Amino acid sequence: MKKKKFLSVLLAAAMVTSLLAGCGGGSGAASADTSGGGSDSAQSSDSAQADSAASGDVEEITWMFWDDLNATEDLISLGYKDVIDRFNTDYAGQYHCTPITTNLEEYYTKLNALVASGDTPDCFIVSPGPNLTDYVTPGVAADLTSILKDENPDWYASFNGGMFDKQTYDGKIYAVPANLAAACVFYNTEIFEEAGVEVPTTYTELLDACQKIQDAGYTPISISAGTAWCLSMLVGYLCDREGGPDNLDAITNGTGNWLDPTFINAGNKMVELSQYFQKTAAGDTNDVATAAFYNGEAAMLIQGSWVIGQINGANPEFEDKCGVFQFPGIEGGADPNRIIAKTDSFCMSSTTEHKDAVVALLKYFTDETAQKYTAEVGGKIPVTNVEVDYDKAPKQLSYVMDILANTTGTLGFYNESLASTEAGSAFDDAMVAVYLGDLTVEEGFQQVQDFYDENVN
Repeated sequence: MKKKKFLSVLLAAAMVTSLLAGCGGGSGAASADTSGGGSDSAQSSDSAQADSAASGDVEEITWMFWDDLNATEDLISLGYKDVIDRFNTDYAGQYHCTPITTNLEEYYTKLNALVASGDTPDCFIVSPGPNLTDYVTPGVAADLTSILKDENPDWYASFNGGMFDKQTYDGKIYAVPANLAAACVFYNTEIFEEAGVEVPTTYTELLDACQKIQDAGYTPISISAGTAWCLSMLVGYLCDREGGPDNLDAITNGTGNWLDPTFINAGNKMVELSQYFQKTAAGDTNDVATAAFYNGEAAMLIQGSWVIGQINGANPEFEDKCGVFQFPGIEGGADPNRIIAKTDSFCMSSTTEHKDAVVALLKYFTDETAQKYTAEVGGKIPVTNVEVDYDKAPKQLSYVMDILANTTGTLGFYNESLASTEAGSAFDDAMVAVYLGDLTVEEGFQQVQDFYDENVN
């Protein structure tokens, strides 16, 4: 089966008004590993380029990313490694890119340290929303509008509808998306069958499924509270299923309150669901929680489709028993067919002295080779009008596509949908404290409200 240029029809309406990136990092320790990402062929050309670079013939650029390209098994990250390798090989003697890599938890701390020291990477990944705002407002991210629309109109026209909406501020574009993912519930079909569980479509059915799975001797849900955005993604889904977009819109325009019953109900449901998390969820990182799922220790993982590349890269045999379903609706609640969506997006430094080299690299991330790899190997959704053979793609992607076909709209992670990154951190911290039992649900949302009263409203 081949699907041509499907996204411009399927997702444009939803993305135009509501696409927002997720998977945001947040702050962590300042230390980070730095590694290059060349393949053997690219590394051999690297040594030749090193001599040229010493004489000033090669333009050297840096690209910063939140995974170690040499140590990773994540198929999307390996695809990015291939992009860097192809770029360095094809532009040997003219341009050369050196990756700067760290982990997700430390990414923004490391990036901010480089910005503060005047060593901003020429190109860097950033999540649209408040995270991108942090680099647009002080002028760190370059305005790409003219580069896309005037200098490279064919490149700009190749993107699917709505892909630049959340990369745009005051009519100016500041980031280029590389792929799209949607957050769903991944499940182990064998465990479901053994426990006699059907795919849940409502919150009550989800609770019932969790109990049956637990009774069968398995952990129902693997999740990371040690990586706060993973937990707040779940809470965000519950908030949206309770009150829909109106409750968050009211917070945004200053007419709402975090103590609204829809938020409190969502918090209570998170606490209720948490009895089915793995016992180590409080300290587990996202990678650890994901590994517990694809190693067969847990029945469900609430994550984005970016995890397909991670699952299949680490345990290829798991693909055949990895199902996907839409996060369930809440009886009597809001629209159950909205879905969290995110893009990987790349900025260019406003201070780079190598604009042409960075633009050339950005084009490689969105060229036909990279975009076909995104779907056919990595299991994420292309952002351009590329023809993809979906028979070659991971099975999980077809399940995600079926879910997207029926979506009525998209939303972002709550921690990246708020007034600022600080507001997002306040939400994250409060939800983790509620999960840990340090705060009641009411106290947790009061803490978020207090932040808004003091810093936003």
